[in-house]
Amino acid sequence: MDKPSPIVGHRVDKSTLINLEKGKIPPQAVDLEEVVLGAMMIDKKGVDEVIDILHPDVFYKDAHRYIYEAIFKLFESSEPVDLLTVSSQLKKEGRLEAVGGDFYLIKLTQKVASSAHIEFHARIILQKYIQRSLIKISSEIIEDAYSESTDVFDLLDSAEAKLYEVTQGNLKRSAETALDLVIQAKKKIEEISNKEGTSGIPSGFDKLDKLTSGWQPSDLIIVAARPGMGKTALTLSMARNIAVNSDIPVAFFSLEMSSVQLITRLISSETGLSSEKLRTGRLEKHEWEQLNVKVKSLEKAPLFIDDTPSLSIFDLRAKARRLASQHGIQLIIIDYLQLMTAGGSQKGGNREQEISTISRNLKALAKELNVPVIALSQLSRAVETRGGSKRPILSDLRESGAIEQDADIVSFIYRPEYYKIDEWDDEERTPTQGQAEFIVAKHRNGGLDNIRLKFVGALGKFDNLDDFDSPFEFQSKMNADEENPFAPPSLPSADEAFGSAMNSDDDPDDNDVPF
Repeated sequence: MDKPSPIVGHRVDKSTLINLEKGKIPPQAVDLEEVVLGAMMIDKKGVDEVIDILHPDVFYKDAHRYIYEAIFKLFESSEPVDLLTVSSQLKKEGRLEAVGGDFYLIKLTQKVASSAHIEFHARIILQKYIQRSLIKISSEIIEDAYSESTDVFDLLDSAEAKLYEVTQGNLKRSAETALDLVIQAKKKIEEISNKEGTSGIPSGFDKLDKLTSGWQPSDLIIVAARPGMGKTALTLSMARNIAVNSDIPVAFFSLEMSSVQLITRLISSETGLSSEKLRTGRLEKHEWEQLNVKVKSLEKAPLFIDDTPSLSIFDLRAKARRLASQHGIQLIIIDYLQLMTAGGSQKGGNREQEISTISRNLKALAKELNVPVIALSQLSRAVETRGGSKRPILSDLRESGAIEQDADIVSFIYRPEYYKIDEWDDEERTPTQGQAEFIVAKHRNGGLDNIRLKFVGALGKFDNLDDFDSPFEFQSKMNADEENPFAPPSLPSADEAFGSAMNSDDDPDDNDVPF
């Protein structure tokens, strides 16, 4: 009968006792490390197959890490990789004796006959490295968890961030050289030049995409406006364009409206049925048909909506990481920044400092996930009290100058019609009805511009403003319901039908006249 363990109610089996007596060593595959290095020195194909899978830190033995670094430098310099060149490179670096001399290099090449299965072996080495990394991270988390001075929310955020880096294979590296970065930049420029359209995520607004070349990865974009200007409507229209038209996964975090309210707005925009009709449910038969048919594209869209109220920056980052891992989201939208809380150790602090913490963390999230983050923001009342033009400026950003500092793009929405201003303040004095202005006031990597968009208040959507569009033309279209393919057909008057038949080159048949 086994002796009871010191822990009451539990027993320790024999295998556990053996492990405890022997101790534990970190996960490793030294024999495979030898095989991979030997194969790389005898076969160029072996180098090509694993050079982008492994990096020096994955090797358990220091000697193997030094040898791989020598091979990597030879590869970067387009030099041949073999027993002699590796030996020469190690000698140049003063590491030949540290790895065991030429004798050890020869021993490695004698272990293999070819580079067959080298990729499979390399991936096992990488898996062992990931296991060691997880053990290291777990030890750090345990140590921090015992510390009373560590805030528990900061600890959770740090732990999740470290684990996310491992799952994505993006373990932290040291500073990169200018040469490496130049090569990366050149590759990116080549990819962009070969790619049609925008280099980033297209917003669906042509003039805006031309200015920004699409929303760029790791950028923080602020879209600010006074209440009632259409912040949510604009970003919903954008999310719809990106998810439906481009099939790009989008995460929409709504702290103000429920997810059902948001999707109802999108249904209104997609179907052309007013929000009021959808809210009351008073639809005609053809409108029900229109609803069922036109929402199909929306149903298939990779759009993920989270309506958690009073979301903290910690919760947002955790949710965003999971969405990125599970669904590969490429754009994050937050509606809106002032409704968020800093959480963690920032609770109870100055509101301006809290907003600074939130904006700084949003920028960090954009860089960590390498996706654009669009955050909506309120503007101060200074816009309302200002005489003359109500067009917002950067100093109107509410509560914190840190928002302007952290953002790569700061933009505003301006609708003169809201302030009972009937004409634009330009030379043409064009009517403002059914129009809005998207103002790019700060653009870290590009130019600035005021871009006019079409605003459809009845449907809560923004669209491209065509050259021939006018508010009167648009209103007549809405009244006539010309774009509704499900509406019952209206018959022409007798005079119109008779005139059409008389003007025809062909002899009119009975079927040509509807009466």
